[in-house]
Amino acid sequence: MERNATQKLIDWNNNSRRKPLIVWGARQVGKTYLIKDIFAETYYKDNYIYIDCKIEDEIREFCSKTANAQKIIEYISLLKGKQINEKTLLIFDEVQECPNIVSSLKYFCQDFREIPVIATGSMVRIKIQRETRKRGASAESKFLFPVGKINQITVYPMTFDEFLVNSNRVLYDAVKKAYKNKTPLDAKIHELAIEQVYRYMLVGGMPEAVDTYIDNEKLFESREVLKVLYDNYLADMELYQASPEAILRSRTLFQNIYKELNKETKNFSPGLIEEKSKTRDFATSIQWLTMAHIVNQSFQLKEHITMPLMADNESNFRLFLGDIGMFSYQSGINATSFISSERENTLSGIFFENYVANELIAKDHKLFYWRGKSSAELEFIIESDNKLYPIDVKKGRGTLNSLEKFSNHNKFEFAIKVSKNNYGYDANKKLMTVPFYFMPFIALDLAEGNGLS
Repeated sequence: MERNATQKLIDWNNNSRRKPLIVWGARQVGKTYLIKDIFAETYYKDNYIYIDCKIEDEIREFCSKTANAQKIIEYISLLKGKQINEKTLLIFDEVQECPNIVSSLKYFCQDFREIPVIATGSMVRIKIQRETRKRGASAESKFLFPVGKINQITVYPMTFDEFLVNSNRVLYDAVKKAYKNKTPLDAKIHELAIEQVYRYMLVGGMPEAVDTYIDNEKLFESREVLKVLYDNYLADMELYQASPEAILRSRTLFQNIYKELNKETKNFSPGLIEEKSKTRDFATSIQWLTMAHIVNQSFQLKEHITMPLMADNESNFRLFLGDIGMFSYQSGINATSFISSERENTLSGIFFENYVANELIAKDHKLFYWRGKSSAELEFIIESDNKLYPIDVKKGRGTLNSLEKFSNHNKFEFAIKVSKNNYGYDANKKLMTVPFYFMPFIALDLAEGNGLS
């Protein structure tokens, strides 16, 4: 399947000043497939070495005792019977089983920078060790994160444009062309594209679920895959956390994201999960879930916004699930609701908000929302090229009363209303109306500071 992150790997590979690369991302988002089956097989055919640290015991044990890059290269070359040089891609997968490999990247960078090296795996354990070192861990901890000596990219669940390009390339091309020209799609094609958004919100972006759907277009089979992945996420929490209490709270928090959002304020309320608990009681769980890219956190901004956007220490916040398919599964809503003619009445607006949150996160935006007085609210505020772009997410037509209140306190380039409506732009109101299927392209342009005109 085609993945947007492939281009990031190509750019890294072609950079004359590249460093060893760490690829972050939640479990099961397709990191190994992307690196090995797409990138390595295309650009280093028959000239890469793939090491699974979970099952290759000899290499894991050797690397756990040394961070010396020269010794590691010599040992792997001899073991694999293949000379490692600047034309050999070296892939270390499942490096959470041997964190010392991450430490060794410093020496790969210093002494063997010409050799392309990629490290990946379930990296939350690595992140936790890094954070522990930052807070002053005991001298007994030998793990050293190679700050300044690596490049990094993060792989997310497949975004809507990735889903569409793999499931219906012709429709994808039509949508992308309409976005580029800033013109509305023909009404019939618009409806087809909106239909695909609903299907995507049901299937989500976990590659196995998407692949299952594409193979036979049976939504319910992809939901069975989602159920297994969802249960695996819950089981994984036991592997990386220190105490039974932390495990229990992380699982409970993860399972209640939909419940937290499906209330009037949408802000995180610890008492909704555990009676008489406080936000600080869940601080470790929130940190773990966000570091693992399982949950995305959005922070509240006050009435007058200053740039750069920063979360207030005492800010309210919201949590979104990192995959919209898992969010839909967690909601318990009947799958037929997404494809029935009555879906407008059954789907809550928070499904669309979680969808937009994930599209923004996948393009490396930080999430913020705005709440003014009298319940005025804008779901997302994006800073791009030192300009503000408020984003209002509507499942239907809706009104934009909050935008007027926002404009009383803040200057902005123009507002973006994301909904099921076709594309339109009102210069007088400084309002761009975009359909849900434009969101991946909007997020990318804002991330690259290209503007949207």
